[in-house]
Amino acid sequence: MSITNEAVAAMIQARLPEAQVTINGDGYKYEADVISDAFAGLSTLKRHQLVYAAVNDAITAGQLHALTIRAKTPAEVA
Repeated sequence: MSITNEAVAAMIQARLPEAQVTINGDGYKYEADVISDAFAGLSTLKRHQLVYAAVNDAITAGQLHALTIRAKTPAEVA
């Protein structure tokens, strides 16, 4: 069983409501581009932990198998 791109994005936005989230996936592998001020001052590891915490239920349920995360602040994207 897999999860939709929209469902993954909704899970992340529930945890990081101000984030801009773009998900691309094929039902097995997913890529998440997450832009949020919440990442300011955090290491890459801490940023990824925030995103993984948001999707943990889907991971443990076996719906989300592989997630590549690109987590940046708005300033880093500009």
